[in-house]
Amino acid sequence: MRIGELARRADCPVETVRYYEKQGLLTAPRRSGANYRDYVAAHLERLAFIRRCRALDMSLPEIRALIDAIERPGADCAPVERLLEEHIGHVAERIADLTALKAELDAIRARCVGHQPAADCGIVQTLSRSAPRRKRRASHVRGAR
Repeated sequence: MRIGELARRADCPVETVRYYEKQGLLTAPRRSGANYRDYVAAHLERLAFIRRCRALDMSLPEIRALIDAIERPGADCAPVERLLEEHIGHVAERIADLTALKAELDAIRARCVGHQPAADCGIVQTLSRSAPRRKRRASHVRGAR
């Protein structure tokens, strides 16, 4: 199958397929006589796996580690379990950060006393006077904050 069909069947843009190839997560397909990429069912299975992992917010290095485990079926799965435990920890940290952010926003919203001029708006006044919010913890995804 060609790249467009693979992308359609995996429900993703063609650029995503090319990106995963460049990142080494998806093996390069054979080329046809006309130099078209010729994907097979294994490419679709791998792409579906990658997309499921991304839907679980896994980073590319995490996915790469899982693919390495897939490619060594006789290896111990303890590193895979550790990887998932670490990912769950990252998710828990993000949930805590978002919970704190929601509480802060709720407190700011509570300063609103109804319809009044913007100059007297408790929300705007609070945002104008308050110190910047503490920085979030660094993401486990490289390049993200």
